[in-house]
Amino acid sequence: MTSALLTDQYELTMVDAALKDGTADRRCVFEVFARRLPDGRRYGVAAGLGRFLTALTDFRFGDEEIGFLRDRDVIDAGTAAYLADYRFTGDVRAYREGEVFFPNSPVLQIEGTFAEAVVLETLALSIFNADSAIASAAARMVSAADKRPLAEMGSRRTGEWNAVAAARAAYIAGFGATSNLEAGRTWGIPTMGTAAHAFTLLHDSEEAAFRSQLDALGTGTTLLVDTYDIEAAVDTAVRLTDGKLGAVRIDSGDLPSVVASVRAQLDRLGATGTKITVTNDLDEYTIAALRAAPVDSYGVGTSVVSGSGHPAAGMVFKLVAHKEDGGEWVPVAKKSADKASLGGRKEAGRRLRNGIATAEVVLTTGQVGPDERPLLVPVVTNGEVHQEFLGVQGVEAARAHHKLAKAELPADAARIGRGDPAIPTLVI
Repeated sequence: MTSALLTDQYELTMVDAALKDGTADRRCVFEVFARRLPDGRRYGVAAGLGRFLTALTDFRFGDEEIGFLRDRDVIDAGTAAYLADYRFTGDVRAYREGEVFFPNSPVLQIEGTFAEAVVLETLALSIFNADSAIASAAARMVSAADKRPLAEMGSRRTGEWNAVAAARAAYIAGFGATSNLEAGRTWGIPTMGTAAHAFTLLHDSEEAAFRSQLDALGTGTTLLVDTYDIEAAVDTAVRLTDGKLGAVRIDSGDLPSVVASVRAQLDRLGATGTKITVTNDLDEYTIAALRAAPVDSYGVGTSVVSGSGHPAAGMVFKLVAHKEDGGEWVPVAKKSADKASLGGRKEAGRRLRNGIATAEVVLTTGQVGPDERPLLVPVVTNGEVHQEFLGVQGVEAARAHHKLAKAELPADAARIGRGDPAIPTLVI
């Protein structure tokens, strides 16, 4: 399936005009960055690179797409001929997927002709804004969970394909599993899930429902114990498994007190190895509030797939440089008071002291210094996508890189309360 029409109309009307005035082949550099982090956030997590590169590979205009554009009078015959042969032939550099970012970090840098690069704006932003928002929220939840595992369970709270992308982004940021089977198939993410309240309500009694689930899935399963009376359900669950039940799930109530009561009951009944998972409208704040409670794992839905109140990462796509006829690069920038951009092709590095980040360094001239970790890596060269960033291997590499990048941040970056960016961005 082509990704070519996953875009805004003005991308193609600009190409149409540029082909007419002779600027379509002017060499340009575009950058994706966020002017600021969502209010109170201390860092962001760059996610979506692998999905963008896959979409770039599929960015082709066939007869059907061109026919639609012509029928709508979006393009003329000359532009139609150009799009019929469209192939991105430029270069792309990017922050590795899973990398943390800060205000003005150039997370994606696209170099090519104006016409071949500008049409990628909407595609890039729709992927990076959504995936980075989810990964950024998920990373905060991972910090709040304090090494206890989290599962993404938000498929019913977003669009069907958004759910697959959300599971991917959350996994990169440190979640351990997803309930979404397509995400498991496509991206290799571990999947989980046992039963909902409907399964208990289907049966004549809660005990009958538990017996059925145990017969099908074994004693290592997780039983949902809050359909009727939690205390009675826990008694039944322990009795049916001789105290060897894998876990119980709690999806309602005042979680700190309920969890403490259930833990005490399980221990009193001899089910000391039975774990407790909670899944009741959790976000980073409720997870943090449960830090002292005997919770073993969390399932998170709405808040993670919605970016926990910030559904977009605030990224923009701006032209920052183009070549003059003489071959010299010319920095260009928007000067609007509240939407200014920084002109020029950038380099970026993370300044470190004893392995801990002290600054995000964005250079408009020169190269990254010896005490700075380079952040921009080639991901497309002369139109050829680097395959290591794609598919399951790309997701696993991004997950591993995120863990390393997050470990470089100062300790207060893990705080979920409102604060300034964990490190300053220095533009040099």
